[in-house]
Amino acid sequence: MDPLPVVTLAVVALCFLGSVDSSAYDKIVTHSRIRARNEGPNVCALQQVVGTKKKYFSTCRNWYKQSICGKKATVLYECCPGYMKLNGMRGCPAVAPIDNVYNTLELVKATTTQRYSDMSNLRKEIEGPGAFTVFAPSDDAWEELSPTARSALESNVNVELHNALQYHMVNHRLMTKDMKNGITVTSMYNNQGININHYPNGIVTVNCARIIHGNQMATNGVVHVIDRVISATTSTIKEFLDTDESLDEFNNIATIAGLMDKLDKPGHFTLFAPTNEAFTKLPLLKQTRTLVNYHLLNSVQCAEAIMAGSFYETEEGSTIEIGCDGDSLTVNGIKMVLKKDIVASNGVIHLIDQVLIPDSAKEVRELMGKSQSTFSDLVSEMGLTSSLSSETQYTLLAPLNYAFTEEVMAQDESYLKLILENHMLNLKISLRELYNGQLLETLSGKLLRVFIYRTAVCIESACMVKGSKEGMNGALHLMSSLISPADKTMFELLDADGRFKTFLSLMETAGLEDLLRQTGSYTIFAPTDEAFEVLSKEDLDLLKSDLNALRTILLYHFSEGIFINGGLEPKVTNLLKSLQGKNLQVKSENNSIHVNSVEVPDSDLMATNGVIHVVKNVLYPADLPVGSQDLLMVLQKLIKYIEIKFVSGFTYTEIPLTFISPKTKTTIIEEQPSVTTFTRVIEGKPTMKQVTRVIKTESTVPKVVVEGDQSTKKVTRVINRPPTGSKGICCSQEGTR
Repeated sequence: MDPLPVVTLAVVALCFLGSVDSSAYDKIVTHSRIRARNEGPNVCALQQVVGTKKKYFSTCRNWYKQSICGKKATVLYECCPGYMKLNGMRGCPAVAPIDNVYNTLELVKATTTQRYSDMSNLRKEIEGPGAFTVFAPSDDAWEELSPTARSALESNVNVELHNALQYHMVNHRLMTKDMKNGITVTSMYNNQGININHYPNGIVTVNCARIIHGNQMATNGVVHVIDRVISATTSTIKEFLDTDESLDEFNNIATIAGLMDKLDKPGHFTLFAPTNEAFTKLPLLKQTRTLVNYHLLNSVQCAEAIMAGSFYETEEGSTIEIGCDGDSLTVNGIKMVLKKDIVASNGVIHLIDQVLIPDSAKEVRELMGKSQSTFSDLVSEMGLTSSLSSETQYTLLAPLNYAFTEEVMAQDESYLKLILENHMLNLKISLRELYNGQLLETLSGKLLRVFIYRTAVCIESACMVKGSKEGMNGALHLMSSLISPADKTMFELLDADGRFKTFLSLMETAGLEDLLRQTGSYTIFAPTDEAFEVLSKEDLDLLKSDLNALRTILLYHFSEGIFINGGLEPKVTNLLKSLQGKNLQVKSENNSIHVNSVEVPDSDLMATNGVIHVVKNVLYPADLPVGSQDLLMVLQKLIKYIEIKFVSGFTYTEIPLTFISPKTKTTIIEEQPSVTTFTRVIEGKPTMKQVTRVIKTESTVPKVVVEGDQSTKKVTRVINRPPTGSKGICCSQEGTR
């Protein structure tokens, strides 16, 4: 039998055993093979950072961006691990010969490691029987070792060099699939541990050295080529901090914060340790524990595993972005890492020249960025900064710069100041504390309603954009537009507008006018007079003559709950159940609304009891027939977007008006000076202000006789009550979908 197939079968058999549960490394190699399939069999596509020797089996993101760590990367085609070229043949058709570990080192071009094995009398061991794993530094890795360290190894080959090489060895076979993230394997040097990390992007590190050529099978083990020489480490992160004088300042505050005990125990940590010089750039620091925990990750992030920016949660609870710019590691987009990959027994340390300040250690005003600079500047110009001291709790609802149009900026100073005050709350309200129906009291004394939708959180008609933050004395929420507190009912808005005379007349005829006046939360698609101009007086009289028909048509324009444009899930059909009973089909796209395919030219007119969307067509349920030919003709004039069905004899059923509050007549019998008592009670936890206003009026001054409901009504307005699962007394509504 030809020897090559035998070798092939041996390698394939071993690889098959290891392919049952492939690792991220194996998958990225497979993807690289697919990308290079046009180059011939067993060819892998790699990316090399321009100007360096660094090569990667790249992730999809880096592949399509054609860059790694922000630097241009060129594509190379090489034989996949375990395969070789043959003269005159395309691709890499030959399986690499399988030999002992010593000879395999030459095959993978780790010739310096092979030579050092000769010099240190290790050759006999790695040529002999056994199952070894060798993490072999590449020739470039040995060149990068400091001359002093390398000279020390070469001058004592039987001890220092031998021990160093044995630290790169494990006495059993480890394929990349066996290298689970966070494990520690025992080396052949004094049983010292080697820390393994296996990242989702396919990179595998050993003591933060990257495997650049893995899984090269040998008859007595496996060889993985790594990009640096690793050394044994027994010190914990705490012990490193204790011995490095350049980190005394951080060591002191970490001790005060009670973090040092944690850093002395087993774990998998990444510490960004600021040098003493970094602390000289800062004023007196507050919230020491918060500050220290912001520098610590509960995972190991080696520099060689970072190919692009990613966010990681800190022990403080918020996130930081770790990225790279060429060979430099970046934190939150800034090059600040002085020295990277200092390996400890319980993690890795990166030295940085800046102290990282989390949002939770900053005042709220400091959290505002460039996109809210107009709001920030106006707050200062209008003299409102005194309300935002570090000693007070507050929340800023900061509109983005584009919300301040020329028209807004042209307003007089007093009006601008009022606008700003309506975006400031005298208490801290975090994003997780907001709930549907909540009332927030502004600095100006106005009440703002909170609406929670499936994909949005909105305050009045302004919705939040991504980027809410919490500072040490409050919260910041970014708003897509200016917030305007509602101060008129739906009836008052429609009546003052002047475009809805016919609609209001029909509502009055139908006995539905109180729906527009009463307390509640409604969405209305209000048709303008233009929608009715095709009707004659006779047509209108006919429409008014059938009360059930009129109510059916009008109530189809109403839905319970407040649904604004920003609260609708975009590019899909949102079903809103009308008060008539049938669904309205509402779609939001490109910042405009369509209801039942009818355009809404004007939306989000906020009232104290709902929101108005303007339509120029009368709406009608598509599956509801008409039983009168005369009424059918009237409706056909009004409604063009659907074909209304006719069913002879069909009559409209009566709709119970249970959603309209009964009228209460009030007659003044005796007029005397009124006495009004105001009681303001402030309760709650220190971080949440609960305000209850109880307004009492003595029943004899003036004397009031109520006809109808004789029960006593007590009105309690609760601002910022914590959600308990029960509905509020006067301000709850269904605003979610």
